[in-house]
Formats: sequence, structure tokens, C-alpha cells
Amino acid sequence: MSMNWSQLAADLDRLLKLRSVVFGMKLFETEAEMLRIPKLRRPKAVHTLDQVVAQTARLGWTVGMTADNLYGAQCRSVVGLGRAKDADWQSGRAMTGVWFATQPDAAAHQAAMHCVPDGRYEGLAMSPLASGRLDPPDIVLFYATPGAMMYFINGLQWSGYRRFDWSVVGESACADSWGRALKTRQPSLSIPCFAERRYGGVLDDEMLMAAPPEDMAKAVAGMQALAGNGFRYPFPTYGIQQDVREGMGATYAAGG
Repeated sequence: MSMNWSQLAADLDRLLKLRSVVFGMKLFETEAEMLRIPKLRRPKAVHTLDQVVAQTARLGWTVGMTADNLYGAQCRSVVGLGRAKDADWQSGRAMTGVWFATQPDAAAHQAAMHCVPDGRYEGLAMSPLASGRLDPPDIVLFYATPGAMMYFINGLQWSGYRRFDWSVVGESACADSWGRALKTRQPSLSIPCFAERRYGGVLDDEMLMAAPPEDMAKAVAGMQALAGNGFRYPFPTYGIQQDVREGMGATYAAGG
């Protein structure tokens, strides 16, 4: 795949008025392959994956990690690093009485998560998309407000329309975003969970989109078409007591 990564990042930033860095994520079968990325930083402490994502999205760092850099099986399991999905992980024992009332509840949560299968990958790297250091990234991600996310989805649906159905596992919501996108190669929207906000600094009004690069480019083309029709983010309010006919004619009727 050949794309102008800097231009794609700039287009997403311009169209969605983003407050953080558009970034890519890529899995590597060997650590040695990952270490060839230019200007790669390695964690000097044990982190949650949410923290490392924030180092890229908020600080603009290019970071690579292995299973040993991540705290616990939950972070490792979503991206398939190491062999985290053992019987203890599947049981949900560690979450019982903390996030879920019973062990069957916790086990059902673990089973519901979208995760990259264990055993294939040794490394995971993240980098600002504009840097071009992951060429190509497996997926592209950005944080944005709900309004910006709806505009992005409108762009995805401009051509080749389809309905999107997304999951909400609750805690461990990274399985709804980067876990799902890495596993299925489908656009994946999530409401970030407690851990992402507590350890990753995700803001209260932010959601997370993860998608393959080709879907990001498709959405940009769609948003540019919508902008040509007068639809741009942020959406101007019309007024809750105004006569609606003029506004509706302009935004919902062809040629209105």
C-alpha cells in the first residue's frame, strides 16, 4: 500500500479539528524487525498499553514494546503479545468482585473481548502517522469528540454505504477499538474505559476510532465531498425555536 501518510494525517486533523496526534499501530512477528524502525523509543518502565498509546497520541513519540513491557495479561491479550490468554485469564478471576459480581460474569466479559490471537507476534509499535515510520501501519487511530466521530462515519458512508454495528465490552474497551480493528480489519469505534482515562489520559469527551488505512482515506474522501455540500465539522446550530423549513430544505433536500 502506498499512501501519503503526512497528507492523510493532515486531512484528518483539518476536517475533524483534532486535539491529539493521528497515529498508526503495527504488529511485528519478531522483535528484531520492530527494532529497525527509525527513532524508536523503548519503555524504561512497566506500563499499561493505554499509557504507551498516550505517549504517541499526546507526546508524538514512536514507541515499540514486547510483552515484558506491559503490565499483566489484560493488556497483552488484546494485541496478542506473549501467551496471555491462558485458563486463568479466560476465567476472569482477577476481575471477579472488582468489575463483575461473579466469576461467570467476569469469564463472559473475557470471552466477549476482541483480541489478536496469541503466538504470532513479538512486538507492537506505535508512531505518529505523519512520520511515515510505519509504512504501512496495520491500523490508524485518533481520538475525537462524538460530533467529529459522527462526521467521520458520515464520510465512510458517503460511498459504498453500510451500517456499522459496534460493541461495548465495558472495562477493557481497547478490545472494542484497536483489538477489534487489528483482529478484523474493520473500522472500530469505542467509548474509552476507566483504564484508558485513568492511565492513558483520555479526556472525558473523547471517543476512539481505529481502522485500516484504506478506510481512513475513504472517510477523508467522503468528508471532502460532504464539505462540498456545505456539511462541515463542527456543526453550526440552527436554533431550537426557529422555523425549520429553510434549514431542512438546505440540508436534506437535493438542490434545496
